[in-house]
Amino acid sequence: MSDTRSASGQRVARAYLSMFQVAILTVVAVASLRSLPTMSTYGLGSITLYVIPAVLFLVPTALVAAELATGWRGGVYVWVREAFGNRWGFQAIWLQWVQNVVWYPVQLAFIAASIAFVFGDQKLANSGLYTAIMIVAFYWISTLLNLRGGGLFAKVGSWGGVIGTLIPGVILIVLGAVWLIAGNKSQVPMEAGDVIPPFTGLASIVLIVSNFLAYAGMEVNAVHADDMKQPGKQYPRAIFVAAGLILLVFILPTLAIAFVVPKSQLGLTTGINIAFQAYFEHWNIGWATAIISAAIALGALASVITWIAGPSKGLLAAGRTGLLPPWLQKQNKAGVQVGILVSQGVIVTILAGLFVVIPNVSAAFFTLVDMAAALYLIMYMLMFASAITLRRKAPNVKRDYRVPMMPLVAGVGFFASLAAFLLGFIPPSGLSGIPSSAYPWVMGAVIIVLGIPPLLFYALRKPSWDQRDKTQSATEGESRA
Repeated sequence: MSDTRSASGQRVARAYLSMFQVAILTVVAVASLRSLPTMSTYGLGSITLYVIPAVLFLVPTALVAAELATGWRGGVYVWVREAFGNRWGFQAIWLQWVQNVVWYPVQLAFIAASIAFVFGDQKLANSGLYTAIMIVAFYWISTLLNLRGGGLFAKVGSWGGVIGTLIPGVILIVLGAVWLIAGNKSQVPMEAGDVIPPFTGLASIVLIVSNFLAYAGMEVNAVHADDMKQPGKQYPRAIFVAAGLILLVFILPTLAIAFVVPKSQLGLTTGINIAFQAYFEHWNIGWATAIISAAIALGALASVITWIAGPSKGLLAAGRTGLLPPWLQKQNKAGVQVGILVSQGVIVTILAGLFVVIPNVSAAFFTLVDMAAALYLIMYMLMFASAITLRRKAPNVKRDYRVPMMPLVAGVGFFASLAAFLLGFIPPSGLSGIPSSAYPWVMGAVIIVLGIPPLLFYALRKPSWDQRDKTQSATEGESRA
């Protein structure tokens, strides 16, 4: 530990993050068990559906984030700002932040469903009032942990990720292997040819591309590179370890779910719990379902804690250059962005209330999250373009890790993100509640409504909003303003 100072000038203890903590925090931020049941419907074909996006998106994102984080500390805001100026840096971090504000209620609803299995009452998972209460309670618990500062969020997030994501994932893999070895029937075909899913034209392409964002988040913990003792060495290693673990956590447990749960029983929020229940009841240890569901809930909570810490910290860094009103820039004694965390908490609380008043709001929220994901893809395009630009614009800036063939690697990531963005305007199969003809227009409206505020803040900014001291302002220079 070493001492540093908060914005108020008070001395606070600084806790360094280890390579293990950053790697696990990255796994937790990316590898949610919530999405596995959806992919398990494709059986062995899910392998291909995971590997192709990993090659085209996960690998470029991991490599580019590793270089940028060891050259410029501060995350996507700083990277894009250095390449294209403060306006676009602010736009990039805003897109990362706002997409997650919409995502929080969905992830927290998954926690609520897992807790219902702990209570032994699956019907609770379908109760809007219960879901709303759990969303609000767990969001504010996560926020309070972040407000403590001092690395507490990292300890809770990393160990919560081990207990609630990695361990359940490993147990599910073992259960699936034992199931097959024991000669039990698989719910999906097991022929070698089934690894290649059937090609149905544009729908198949949309399916593969839509899975790109299963890997979103590889860059989010780059803001914490500055919290490592040797970021140049530790951060790239953490990213590469995380990338390998993410692939394993996605592919193998997905297959284990497919072996035992029929497609008709794979719910949006309960599929993973139903898989464990099926395995445990088969071997007459049904009581273990409550224990593993509690662990899964902890892992999902850890991912929320991780996401709350990352984008909001980057948004504060941008806001302090004069791009956010002072009340949004407010920090507590630990130097934590209390103004932003409380503001997003109010939004999440309002969204949670919709679970009570709108029928079938779960499906509506999943549609909204899919639309908001398009904003994240715009951020990735800015990130990849910044990596290429900074190789040309700032070739002498020391990077402790350099991506081989940066234009090719970042170019693949950019065009993969662009393809995913454009194909996102095609209505997904099984869409309910929105006419297919209206879907592209609603998609465009969501992008505009959620994406335009930073441009308005930039246009309305005032000199009094700049909370930097004179040294910081001089260091950053006029070219970034």
